[in-house]
Amino acid sequence: MILKGRTWRFGDNIDTDAIIPARYLNTSDPAELARHVMEDADREFPEKVKPGDIIVAGRNFGCGSSREHAPIAIKSAGIQAVIAESFARIFYRNAFNIGLPIFESQEAADRIKEGDEVEIDADRGIIRNLTNGEEYRSRPIPPFMQELISAGGLIEWTRKKVRGMRS
Repeated sequence: MILKGRTWRFGDNIDTDAIIPARYLNTSDPAELARHVMEDADREFPEKVKPGDIIVAGRNFGCGSSREHAPIAIKSAGIQAVIAESFARIFYRNAFNIGLPIFESQEAADRIKEGDEVEIDADRGIIRNLTNGEEYRSRPIPPFMQELISAGGLIEWTRKKVRGMRS
């Protein structure tokens, strides 16, 4: 799987309240969540982000509460991946459960600037900064996790498996 897009930068300890503020948790509508993604970190972000963009952040991205709304809001806004130095454990799992690819790379998180164009080879764990020509390493996404992403998340993956068992 190859992903390519323009980047947006955020710092360390971006918690789930910054990703999707608690005042919007009365809905589970992905489109409504997308309209408010990252607005407490950058008020104009929901208007600036475009489908195919990529978030780059520092340490502990997705810390805080365990709400699935956070990766759903990111994915529904059209963001195709998140690169960070590290992820909070529950966010890491929730991201794959909803089909959002994430990549841990300290070097990429340190070196990629906002607006850089990057290409991610998920199979090999290689992140290329097409703007400055640098290349960074990340752990490749294991085949099963890639299946989850390709299916659109754990629920869709399970539906496909169940349908296959009925055939």
